[in-house]
Amino acid sequence: MAEAVLSESELSALRELDTCMVSNAIETFEVRLRNTGFANSHIRCMFEDFPPMVGYAATARLRSEDPPVDRKSMHDHSDWWRSILDVPAPRIVVLEDMDEPPGRGAFIGDVHAAILQALGCIGVITNGAVRELPRIQETGFHLFAGNAAVSHSYAHIFHFGSVVKVGGLQVHPGDLLHGDRHGVLSIPRQIASEVPAVAARLRKKENKLIALCRQGDLPPDKLREIIRVLE
Repeated sequence: MAEAVLSESELSALRELDTCMVSNAIETFEVRLRNTGFANSHIRCMFEDFPPMVGYAATARLRSEDPPVDRKSMHDHSDWWRSILDVPAPRIVVLEDMDEPPGRGAFIGDVHAAILQALGCIGVITNGAVRELPRIQETGFHLFAGNAAVSHSYAHIFHFGSVVKVGGLQVHPGDLLHGDRHGVLSIPRQIASEVPAVAARLRKKENKLIALCRQGDLPPDKLREIIRVLE
């Protein structure tokens, strides 16, 4: 059975949170280990001033070092585009660059970003490269990548719709993803609608502790007691 799609109000509530608070909230549910569910620091947020991105993963694999082995046109991606539409909107394309090392050539530039926006995508996450950053930034399209590159080289999609891994984060088609300047994480769908309320409670506790610390003159015993009360 397909997992339920969040309402627009639920998605909007998640967009109000940064990834750090989302991560803190997820930990309270104990649905996964704390060292899983997020991409490592190899995945960079290319536009750090953008608001948080929330959407569903449309996965694919790519190569850029060598030409496609089947010699088909590298510009015909109609099957891949159709598969993207199988994922609920808003969509986030997740591309695993299979070259070693990844990021030799950039599949995503201003043209492919525009195509993906026309397909209801709001951003791309890849362990590979992206390029033409200023023109993409103007459109509000999110980019998370391993690096920026000059050329597209032989960048081409050769597989899509399966489980991929970017920056150590395993992503299934349809996974709910959240990203901002801190990085990218996945949100388990079964708890997604509850995350904003839990995050609000955690933030309230944190704010109380931070305010007390900023008053100064807080002995360790007193600090320990305050933390115990706030837990």
